[in-house]
Amino acid sequence: MNVVVLGAGTVGRTVAELLCGRGVNVCVVDEQADVLRRVEEQLDVQTVCGSAFDVSKLFQAGIQLADLCLAVTSRDEVNLVSASIAREMGASRSVARVFNPIFRDTSTFDYQRHFNIDRLISLEYLTALELAKHIRSTSILAVESFVRGGVEVQGIHVGKKAKAIGVPLCELKLPATVRVGLINSGNQSIIPGANDSVQAGDHVTLIGAHGEVEKVASRFEDRSSEKTRVVIAGGGEIGLNLARLLERTTCRVTILEADDARCDFIAERLPHATVLHADVKIRADLEEARVGKADIFVACTGRDEENIVCGVEAKELGCKRLLTIVRSPDYANVLERLGIDVAVSPRQAMARQIVGLVAKGPVRERSPIAGDTASVWEIEVRKDVPATLVPLRDLALPNCLVAAIERKEFVKVANADDQLKAGDTAVLLVHKDAEAEVMKLFGG
Repeated sequence: MNVVVLGAGTVGRTVAELLCGRGVNVCVVDEQADVLRRVEEQLDVQTVCGSAFDVSKLFQAGIQLADLCLAVTSRDEVNLVSASIAREMGASRSVARVFNPIFRDTSTFDYQRHFNIDRLISLEYLTALELAKHIRSTSILAVESFVRGGVEVQGIHVGKKAKAIGVPLCELKLPATVRVGLINSGNQSIIPGANDSVQAGDHVTLIGAHGEVEKVASRFEDRSSEKTRVVIAGGGEIGLNLARLLERTTCRVTILEADDARCDFIAERLPHATVLHADVKIRADLEEARVGKADIFVACTGRDEENIVCGVEAKELGCKRLLTIVRSPDYANVLERLGIDVAVSPRQAMARQIVGLVAKGPVRERSPIAGDTASVWEIEVRKDVPATLVPLRDLALPNCLVAAIERKEFVKVANADDQLKAGDTAVLLVHKDAEAEVMKLFGG
């Protein structure tokens, strides 16, 4: 497999190292010759010195034969343009890293579709998602979006007083836009049928149209129970994204931010969260915010040292659980001794996303769920594969659910009467034991 990485910064080097370890042919493009020399000394990669959107340099990097182009420079606009050019020059797929959230907001303009880019990746959103997955005391297990954000996958912990307990799925009268994709009971995971039901303590994966899953989630949660209090230190993009993810759960979120203007910005966008003007480096501010009474403290400021210090302070004040962002690997050996329960690395979060993108065959992306007993696939439907020959109701899909279909510019939650066509993108929920059989149906 051939991958061209545009940008040899921290993210670019991490991605290149990861791909080299998986036997992928990598070429790194960057404007700084000294940076590329260090990359060549450390990794078995090709390098090209030049601009990420210089067509001659992209051609020299072999973009016309690339299976994947990853534009991960430090500038959003450069990533968007270069990924778009790479796609036009022949790269099978292109992915652009973006920081500014406006580029991922499709409510006003679809940048991804306009630039013909297969995926926009936000390091900040992926990091927030990773933090959310570690907050096990809440109902949220995973929240991810597929097919340009048109389909949402959310994991739910079934509460003791949930309305759906013991009721066959066919009697729940779920909207046509939402499906129950997976039920995980202890060590057993099943893709349920109409007569299956959930029990207290189960983990349920819901798949549905964007904005519709939350309307159904309340049937599986015990929202009468006491809310988990989460304090987020730092109102940057990671903190803001994390608060948004937790808003759809039973959490009560407080955000501590030192910048007045940023506090106003967050308060306008998160009406259900408490936003406090506070300096997390000052113990008195943490005490005034009652951090010691919090169930979970999440340190996600822009500096590792600040995250570690305010996290330790929160633990000393009485907070039950501490999560922190640590960007530098140099701190890895001291985190446990400092009482930090979970440390999340943004680079590792990005790396895990990239692993799903370099899968061979028609699978564009795969995301593990339910303790890796199953995964969600975003798969390209190719011409004349068995999956296109009959409607879904007649398709032998063992332990697999076709959840959604993207056709041209339209995304819909799939039903039994739908039939896949060449050129579609399908979202599948696949049990681990069924992966080989499912791949045969899609020509993998």
